[in-house]
Amino acid sequence: MGSPPPPFSDEHEELRQSARGFIERELTPHAQTWEEEQWFPDDVFPKLAKQGLLGLKYPVELGGQGGDYLHEAVLCEEMARVGSGGTAAGIGAHVNIATPPIWKFGDDEQKQRYLVPAIRGERIGALGITEPGAGSDVASIQTRAERVDGGFVVNGEKTYITNGVRAHFIVTAVKTTKEGGHHGISFLIIERGEGVTSSKLQKLGWHASDTATIAFEDVFVPHENLLGELNEGFKLIMANFQWERLAMALGAVGAMSLAWERTAAYARERHAFGSPLSGHQAIRHKLADLATVAYTARCVTYDALRRFVAGEEPLREVTMAKLATQRAAFDLMDACLQIHGGAGYMREVWVERAARDARLGPIGGGSDEIMREILGRTLGL
Repeated sequence: MGSPPPPFSDEHEELRQSARGFIERELTPHAQTWEEEQWFPDDVFPKLAKQGLLGLKYPVELGGQGGDYLHEAVLCEEMARVGSGGTAAGIGAHVNIATPPIWKFGDDEQKQRYLVPAIRGERIGALGITEPGAGSDVASIQTRAERVDGGFVVNGEKTYITNGVRAHFIVTAVKTTKEGGHHGISFLIIERGEGVTSSKLQKLGWHASDTATIAFEDVFVPHENLLGELNEGFKLIMANFQWERLAMALGAVGAMSLAWERTAAYARERHAFGSPLSGHQAIRHKLADLATVAYTARCVTYDALRRFVAGEEPLREVTMAKLATQRAAFDLMDACLQIHGGAGYMREVWVERAARDARLGPIGGGSDEIMREILGRTLGL
């Protein structure tokens, strides 16, 4: 449906072509297998690293590409072409959720120890905030870190953690004071080891990603693994939310565009009642509507992205982009499945998986309900 418009430059479009080529050559052919195995191999990370795709927005001195959020935005869109939401999610969690806090809040030693090998794909990261009793209500987390000589002892449980089985380190939100509320949350970089256990969760979609509940039982974490300032972790949580939500919107935009292209191609090829499906007004009009939905989602998302990259604090626009794209992507996938008829309901057809994978969008990274609450406040309601 046409090429992506601004804010991208020719340089970004060159990156798009090379990333797309790599993804379609190295990842897409394995999507079905990885979905069936409910796992994608760890060596995907060093392969991406060799292409420079794990550190697009990180400085050259840390092994990154020295690019910016627009380079990362290109990758977010192109990941839809893997054809496995779980694989895209595992890679995305490492790049867009687990490593940014270390880049933004880590000291030089922490960056060398965690971010540099993460950019090389040698160490895989996860972000641990959500708990069985605290999802969007971050202030209610219960995982505790007690001060001891030389560091902290952590006890608690995190859940729905992407990369939660494979991650070598978990950037973890913990309570470091007795008082409730936002104050007294800190972040620790917890290495997998004694007292850290993961149990994999079964999901509706994203089958290739390892989503886990992680238990911490008397885990000692040295003081040098405190990320940012003690009791100031809430700021750290908020700092990356805008990018995480933009990344989700971009992922949805990429997925919608790809699904439309494939479904339109199918409708042109598939004949029923003596003409292509696209020759029937009901289908043709549906595809026209879906093209409009996909384009609208892209415009809203690109507007938020432009503002974000320009250094604004586009809380309202990013929230609107996240809200507008996630449910729309699921509805679009459902409509594409319908156009495929009985074939669309079959496991071996891409759209069956796309519909399941898209369902997480209105829940993850702040649910639609939370987005509406944020918007209510920014609109002065």
